[in-house]
Amino acid sequence: MGGLRLGAFGFVSGLAALAMMAAAAPAQTPRSSIDMQSTQGVPEFKDPKTGQIWTPLNVGQRSGPPTPQDLAFDPLSQAVYVKGVVTQRPSLVALSSVPITAGPTVPIVNIGDATLSAVPGRRWQVVLYLQNNSAGTVVPMLTCRFTNSGRLVEETHVLVPAVGAGLRVGMLVYGPRTDLFVDRANCAVKSP
Repeated sequence: MGGLRLGAFGFVSGLAALAMMAAAAPAQTPRSSIDMQSTQGVPEFKDPKTGQIWTPLNVGQRSGPPTPQDLAFDPLSQAVYVKGVVTQRPSLVALSSVPITAGPTVPIVNIGDATLSAVPGRRWQVVLYLQNNSAGTVVPMLTCRFTNSGRLVEETHVLVPAVGAGLRVGMLVYGPRTDLFVDRANCAVKSP
């Protein structure tokens, strides 16, 4: 069927080549990062004159030239962003224990299972989970970038309190106000 076939010798020599490449690679621990799209909540705008609530789901359903409400929800035209870098110190919630597996291929700290959502009338937020894979207490620093179509809306440094050995914790990282459109957030471990 045109597929690739390897004999026993080819398979073994392929495994040996992979092992040599892995041994030659520097023993650096990869840093963890996670990228998430907005999935919950819909930004809305209440017209002060008519009381009509406009969302991306109902704007632009009429024919004719765009109305001010239509233009208010053109996320690509947003040029506003939060200047500088915001620093946060979130509260942690201890969730469970994790195996102590930090080493050449497992980072000391990794993040995962993050979700980006908007609290209407308040702020964008990321709920994320962090685990300390090492046998020692760590004080991680994260960075989160909130973007709109690839353009930065806000960058924040997250100074995480001490996380004990082998613990999985949860935290809430706040982003910009919800009157700024955000469609993606990317959070990464800066240290350790």
